[in-house]
Amino acid sequence: MNITKVIDERLESRFLDLPALIYKNDPNYIPHLKQDIQKVFNTKENKMFRHGKAERWILEKDGITIGRIAAFVNQKYAKGMEQPTGGIGFFECVDDDKAAHLLFETAYQWLKDEGMEAVDGPINFGEKDRFWGLLVDNFTSINSYAMNYNPPYYKRFFEQEGFQVYYEQYIYWRDMYVPVQDVFVEKSERIAKNPDYTIRNIRGKSWDQVAEDFRTVYNNAWGGHHGFKAMPEVQAKKIIQALKPVVDRDIIIFVEHKGKPIGFYVNIPELNQIFNKVNGNLNLIGKLKFLYHKWRKTSDIMVGLVFGIDRAYHGKGIEGAMIKWTEENVVPLNRYKSTTLTWIGDFNPKMIKIAENLGASKYRTLYTYRKLFDENKPFKRAPIVG
Repeated sequence: MNITKVIDERLESRFLDLPALIYKNDPNYIPHLKQDIQKVFNTKENKMFRHGKAERWILEKDGITIGRIAAFVNQKYAKGMEQPTGGIGFFECVDDDKAAHLLFETAYQWLKDEGMEAVDGPINFGEKDRFWGLLVDNFTSINSYAMNYNPPYYKRFFEQEGFQVYYEQYIYWRDMYVPVQDVFVEKSERIAKNPDYTIRNIRGKSWDQVAEDFRTVYNNAWGGHHGFKAMPEVQAKKIIQALKPVVDRDIIIFVEHKGKPIGFYVNIPELNQIFNKVNGNLNLIGKLKFLYHKWRKTSDIMVGLVFGIDRAYHGKGIEGAMIKWTEENVVPLNRYKSTTLTWIGDFNPKMIKIAENLGASKYRTLYTYRKLFDENKPFKRAPIVG
């Protein structure tokens, strides 16, 4: 077996093409878009390179690529930790323990050379909303857009290497046609009686206004708390700009109090029901197929990306009001049969409770692992939020 660092387009192509071998007999696998993965490793497009670096390797046997791995370091993030911690991700490998070990060892050595004392994986060199965690159950449904999907035997690989579960990630699912629980009805009625509150979708709003409303709620919900920094205007505009091509204006919902945005429930259609048609490549043909199936409203699954409420309005029933509004205004459109909620960490019991009160059930579980290079040091799981 021969391991090679990805240093040119030819080797990158092998890195990107490997999943076709791993998943050739898996009918539930939908490939990640090549363009999405390329952006992660583009120093001009990924802001993580301002404070970090990344490397990729491929593993070959008898001239055939059988494995790949990436390792990354964000010095700004790592230095604030008890043990400076790097990451690995985009791991793929045939069912061969020796091959997997060689990939891991190569990544470990690079991380140690960069001063790391621990490693998290599989994670992304970017935000946690994509390419994060190892799937450990439900291998019989299609993978969601930008969510990791892998063969069951990857769990054995990670645990043989001494990785331990740092936190669990739960994806929830709910039938859109099941009535909202009474607890949300009661909360909704309380809000509805107060004329100071308004609930609406984003039809009629400019994108700049949507971005500013999103930023206002985000900053009042998380900015400056639990390690979240306040979101600047330019970042909010970039987020909304990225969402524009896939947005359904009917399913992005805001609550306002006396005209001030205080809560949001941001949903999009399940993109993998569309990207299933493009075979992992959003080239010109892929873009045309995407636009066609978006126009056809091919997706019948609504994906909840983020749910946030201004801290000053916690406990007032805002979440119940948004959920009840969705039942009364989105369900009758008959576009979406079910909804999934992007992953909620086991360190966030409050959001787990909201999902369960909503009547959603655990649909998938992923693990984010951590490995300490010095196994004599005590291992600690992720702290509970709040």
